[in-house]
Amino acid sequence: QVQLVESGGGLVQPGGSLRLSCAASGHIFSNYAMGWFRQAPGKEHEFVAAISRSGDMTSYADSVKGRFTISRDNAKTAVSLQMNSLKPEDTAVYYCNSGSEWGKGTLVTVSS
Repeated sequence: QVQLVESGGGLVQPGGSLRLSCAASGHIFSNYAMGWFRQAPGKEHEFVAAISRSGDMTSYADSVKGRFTISRDNAKTAVSLQMNSLKPEDTAVYYCNSGSEWGKGTLVTVSS
């Protein structure tokens, strides 16, 4: 059974940084591309970033490009999302994704 467990969310001031982590288990981690999605209050689920199986290719939503960085450690079966220059509009529950599997999410609140 695949499990994805996010951590690292919290309250941060505008302009600040947070690093989200997702620990994966139950599947051959290096066989899967990984992604981060988010859902803000009253808004639809949206793509944030993705990384290829080997980590050599990444993609980002235009809204986070240049501010967020996705990375993975296949030895530790973990994927991370470094978020810099955070804005209030980044406030959302952030979800880790692997194929059809989803974590339960971690809340990020950007507010002064």
